[in-house]
Amino acid sequence: MKRTIQNFFQETKLLLSSVPPITFAVFLLSVFAMNLLANKSIDIPVGWLALDCGITVSWVSFLCMDMLTKRFGPKAATTLSVFAAFLNLVMCLLLYLASLIPGTWGAFYDFGEEAVVNSALDSTFGGTWYVLLGSAAAFIVSAFINNFSNYFIGKIFKKNPDGFLAYACRTYVSTAIGQFADNLVFALIVSHFFFGWTLLQCVTCAATGMVAELLIEAVFSPIGYRVCKRWAEKGVGKDYLKLLAENKLTAEDKHTAEDNHENSDHGNK
Repeated sequence: MKRTIQNFFQETKLLLSSVPPITFAVFLLSVFAMNLLANKSIDIPVGWLALDCGITVSWVSFLCMDMLTKRFGPKAATTLSVFAAFLNLVMCLLLYLASLIPGTWGAFYDFGEEAVVNSALDSTFGGTWYVLLGSAAAFIVSAFINNFSNYFIGKIFKKNPDGFLAYACRTYVSTAIGQFADNLVFALIVSHFFFGWTLLQCVTCAATGMVAELLIEAVFSPIGYRVCKRWAEKGVGKDYLKLLAENKLTAEDKHTAEDNHENSDHGNK
């Protein structure tokens, strides 16, 4: 157990130093932005349909996760997703503390009504516990689903696993499943109980958001594919992948030794 924990921290430390900083920065910004924009609903003249502005950037998070899964594996992508969710909560805490500081927002000079403007913006940027809870839970659940479904779908392609067809299939299918889960979990936790959405609105929001985000990511997936190929050509993350393989081999050797020991004991009996 101790060895497993040590391996995990060793792998995570090397992973954080191996991931291209620009990619991780974009990933973090998208996670933070989509959770902040989820506070704003979109006015749609259809009673059974409801959407929030989080869909405008959430596709970026899934694009990054698909790229990270392709190069570093689902375990690494999920670890980075949880770390990103943690940093998002830290940033939300800082915004909440800033909202408690007396002062005037710049919007006051455009609209007046100081009390109304300050109260509204403090509430938006300071966040509410149920929005933070819902967004964090939805993101972590969807990240796990997206990353591991992406990985296992990729295993189906034996002939050309690194080709664009394989990348596109694993990306589109996993994103569709992950986005639907993300939208649905958030809608059920937050929108249904606190915003008064019906269950039908929650499901249609999840489905419509999934389609919209999937279409946007489909446009940019060729870029993600080319970036992954460049990572592979330049050996990005090779030290992490080597360590991962070594730790896996060590664990398999340990299990083999334990099995042999048990078989030996049974033979002696």
